[in-house]
Amino acid sequence: MKLDYKKTLKVGTAFAIIMVFWTAYDYVVPLLLENAFGLSNSARGLIMGLDNLLSLFMLPLFGKISDKLVSKYGKRTPFIVAGTLITVMLMVFVPVSANRQLDKSLALREEITDTFTDTANYGYTDNRGVAFDAGALYAMLYEKGAENSDYCDRDFLKANGIDRDAYLEIALNGKQDGKFTSDYVKYVKTGINNYASEQVYETITKKEPFGLILYMVILLFVLVAMATFRSPAVALMPDVTPKPLRSQANAMISLAGGAGGAIAFLIYTIVLSVNPTAYTLVFGLAAFAMLLLMIAFILLVKEKKLVAECETLCAEYGITDDEPTNAGGDSKGVLTDAVKYKKAKFASFLLILASIFMWFMGYNAVSSNLSIYLTKTLGLEAGLGGLVSGLSMGVSAIAFIPVGLLAAKIGRRKSIIIGFALAIISFVMIFLFASNADAIAPVLFTVFYLLSGFGLIISNVNTFPMVVELSSKNSVGVYTGWYYTATMSAQAVTPFVAGLIMDFAGNKYLFLYSAVCVVAAIALMLFVRHGDSKAVPPKSKLELLGGDD
Repeated sequence: MKLDYKKTLKVGTAFAIIMVFWTAYDYVVPLLLENAFGLSNSARGLIMGLDNLLSLFMLPLFGKISDKLVSKYGKRTPFIVAGTLITVMLMVFVPVSANRQLDKSLALREEITDTFTDTANYGYTDNRGVAFDAGALYAMLYEKGAENSDYCDRDFLKANGIDRDAYLEIALNGKQDGKFTSDYVKYVKTGINNYASEQVYETITKKEPFGLILYMVILLFVLVAMATFRSPAVALMPDVTPKPLRSQANAMISLAGGAGGAIAFLIYTIVLSVNPTAYTLVFGLAAFAMLLLMIAFILLVKEKKLVAECETLCAEYGITDDEPTNAGGDSKGVLTDAVKYKKAKFASFLLILASIFMWFMGYNAVSSNLSIYLTKTLGLEAGLGGLVSGLSMGVSAIAFIPVGLLAAKIGRRKSIIIGFALAIISFVMIFLFASNADAIAPVLFTVFYLLSGFGLIISNVNTFPMVVELSSKNSVGVYTGWYYTATMSAQAVTPFVAGLIMDFAGNKYLFLYSAVCVVAAIALMLFVRHGDSKAVPPKSKLELLGGDD
């Protein structure tokens, strides 16, 4: 029995739809919240996390509803088509709802930047009514750096032999022939951006909160639409794939999802390179891409036919969802063994979910703050920052098929632990060597982030199959929902926690926090005993002996 790769990729178009949305969302929305509303790391993280709270009950609910649906199109297809249509109609209004606020914010940021870079020392008055000239503004940033490295990283300056006078000299001579000097970008520019964000929040967002409220309301409707079909879309793969092949199948589904993410990456990288704040165009093009993928799904995937083919194949190889029982002994012994096995499976199920929760606590802390880290800490433009994340996405994609085969060779649990370990190494290396806006940092960051990308693929390809391995034919949607309950609850909490750490300890500590979370994920996975890969059973005794059937 071998996996039908072509068929599985077709099924993966449903997951590609999902990944177009979330890839664009995770990269663009933090930038929008930063540039339009000037929110702090913790406030922005709270908003990015709150949208996941909705999914905690929506995903298991719609997974369960889809398990019981009977229609001529199958159990999952109606949810995928209807959910996609509603989402694409609503999602463009997410950036549109913030456009008025964004225009005001950009005007204020330009005014502040002009003041900082004007060596003629004309005056500027901040939200407290305090007047500054350019020199005084830079001096103020330097002094604030003693308490908050977001304004001026005094430790970084000291490590490079730059004192207060040298810092002010670099700052006041930051523009030459209309361009910023490399030292200005390296030591000064990030602090100005953070100061400007503070002014935007105090001067505009706090006084006119309607824009933020409207954004949150629109976002709520979009996320409800997305939640209606995420579990059904992902549950379709185990519906049409025998249990022993699900790690390989999930690798192909992830590859299809990666293609969807690549589409979103190309959209936001090209658009933001031309116009760093063209968020509405990014979401509009992403919606169009989702619509095209939905049409491809309808044309390529006939759900009921694929389910019937899977059932025939499982019957041929004797693959069932029945619980193993003790063939010998009396009925009481058989019952006791069955109860013990059920309890052991449930314990492994809880441990897997807990490990997944900690893994997403670590990884989503990075992904939800990636665009901010690249632009504010490493000093990259939004489009260039997109290239860094896209390069990691593209290079890592070559690992999808080998990863599926690796799980068949050494098992899902061991594969997951290897993936977690790669992520830990990556995050620690970024913390140590790629956390300042110098010339080499983006290069080192890209190399180390590639390593975490491989870890992500190895882990994600195998965690979901471990969960649905413990399900029955009629509970795949429910178990898919519980899988997403673990991932979404982590994504609801971790952006806020990570934001607090970034606010009070510094942006680079984001990666140390993430590494600690993934260490906990490994510790939990070590105790898992069920849900691993199982060998494909022979069709007959002759096949078991090596003969022909």
